[in-house]
Amino acid sequence: MDLTLLRTFVTVHRAGSFTRAAALLGLSQPAVTSQIRALEKQLGRPLFLRQARGVTPTGIGDELAHKVAPHVDALLEIAEAGGLDDPSASSTLHLAGPPEFLALRALPALTPLITQGLAVRAAHGTAEELFEGLAAGHHELAITTSRPRGRLLTATPLCDEEHVLVAAPRWAARLGGAAVLRDKGAPALEHLPVVEVHESLPLVTRYWTAVFDAEPVTNGSVIAPDLRAVLTCVAAGAGLGVLPRYLCSDALDTGEIVALLDPPVPPLRTYFLVVRTGSLAHPHLARAHEWLLRAAVSW
Repeated sequence: MDLTLLRTFVTVHRAGSFTRAAALLGLSQPAVTSQIRALEKQLGRPLFLRQARGVTPTGIGDELAHKVAPHVDALLEIAEAGGLDDPSASSTLHLAGPPEFLALRALPALTPLITQGLAVRAAHGTAEELFEGLAAGHHELAITTSRPRGRLLTATPLCDEEHVLVAAPRWAARLGGAAVLRDKGAPALEHLPVVEVHESLPLVTRYWTAVFDAEPVTNGSVIAPDLRAVLTCVAAGAGLGVLPRYLCSDALDTGEIVALLDPPVPPLRTYFLVVRTGSLAHPHLARAHEWLLRAAVSW
């Protein structure tokens, strides 16, 4: 049985679409369709049911994928071996994720691999944009705060981040301290300006829901381009903000900002490492994936 046909079959099975599989393989959709038909002809059984949006594997299709996918991945790893274990070969990791997390966590953690020859090209975007970039082959590894759906992408939990409600000291003094806030709850904050990264106030809304069991009733006074800009604005006194503790811990230690509340159970958000299913067969990608998981133990 032709390895090329099996590789195309496994890619379609994982992608759930001839179109997405074609993008991943660098082929035209008619070429993918032709290869699947050729494999179905060899087997004498249909492997997929064509639908308006993509394809669904038949029972024989699922059975075949279960049997051959690990072997196809292993053969591709042998065929494409090299990377970091071969000094004569260069490897480039196409990484994507939140810009703050990449800058303060992921890229520093990957520095030992970079000194060994790994090149990194970093990009950022929303979770949906990162998933689309992975599916299209623009990224190899993405760090996101949501899980992808379907079989095309595989997510591994990386770490949790704690969210902290912060403001400049003068705003904290104006509130009267954490005791007042615990007593009055969210209404005590309604008159304070808010700094966020989006008009929908994603971090503030998550915090309000988890801690106050309420929705924020304010609009963002400052919509900043990223969380580092939120920290800068909050420290300058522009208003309150909700930030990951890893991002604002130094500012908290120096007193530039203060935590307005210390809830018994702080809001958490999970980060995931996301790859195209089966792509960890590539040595440079597998090593970067493993290295980030190892580094995240201390985050």
